[in-house]
Amino acid sequence: MAALYHERAPLLTGQNSSRTGCGRVQAYATGLLDRLTEVGTAEWSLVLVAPFIGSFLGLLIRRLPEGSPIVRGRSHCDACGATLRVRDLMPILSWLAAAGRCRYCRQPLSWFYPGVELAALAIALAAVLIDGGLIDGRVGVWLDCLLGWWLLALGWIDLRSWLLPDALTLPLIIAGLAAAFLFNPDQLTDRALGAALGYFSLMAIAALYRRLRGREGLGGGDTKLLAASGAWLGAAALPQVILLAALSALSAAGFLRLAGIRLGIHSALPFGPFLALATWILWLFGPVG
Repeated sequence: MAALYHERAPLLTGQNSSRTGCGRVQAYATGLLDRLTEVGTAEWSLVLVAPFIGSFLGLLIRRLPEGSPIVRGRSHCDACGATLRVRDLMPILSWLAAAGRCRYCRQPLSWFYPGVELAALAIALAAVLIDGGLIDGRVGVWLDCLLGWWLLALGWIDLRSWLLPDALTLPLIIAGLAAAFLFNPDQLTDRALGAALGYFSLMAIAALYRRLRGREGLGGGDTKLLAASGAWLGAAALPQVILLAALSALSAAGFLRLAGIRLGIHSALPFGPFLALATWILWLFGPVG
């Protein structure tokens, strides 16, 4: 059975890594082209279907926190209420063809849906080119996309609604343990331990923060999302998940400050998007060491 993180051929050899400037760029481009030539039809099918997955994720992100039916119910323009037809719902292309405006009332359309669709496409491209994760081969790429799309939905929901729904976090824990059971049973104990440590460690941090500051600092959804991270990555990766998520959050706060958005001592950012990003990066590239 394959190891948890399969070894990938580096894009730069030892000789190439010593080059500078154009030499490094050329070596990187050559390695990337080599990867592209190795990609099969099944992998490219993921890239083609990714925008459609993103369109569904957009519905999920908007409707799940509201308690609205996700599959049932026709999509409509938020401005005029016109029911959208099939030609209005082609991922990315319909938005571009309409120049970002509703065909019926000509009001500007939100970037939300094309943004989610492009993010889903980027996840598929990264999975195909990097091909990290659990096992070698096509199943590994599919798992990369599954985890990436799942985390995309969770992170975006938290960003919009300050909510990490149990309907997504709890099945993600089960899916991580199931992936270990099916493809790498030797790691199942470590994954289960990771899920437990992820949940209880963040619960302890949240309780300590509440005791010291007298207010909530972390939500219950964050603890379940870290448990899902442990279920997919294992116990040893959890400190790196938290560190990378914290550094990402600090970077985001710095960019907001540079953009002129003042952050005070009581300002807060949802932590879920940064946990999701850290989890997927470490899944693709593997924990350090």
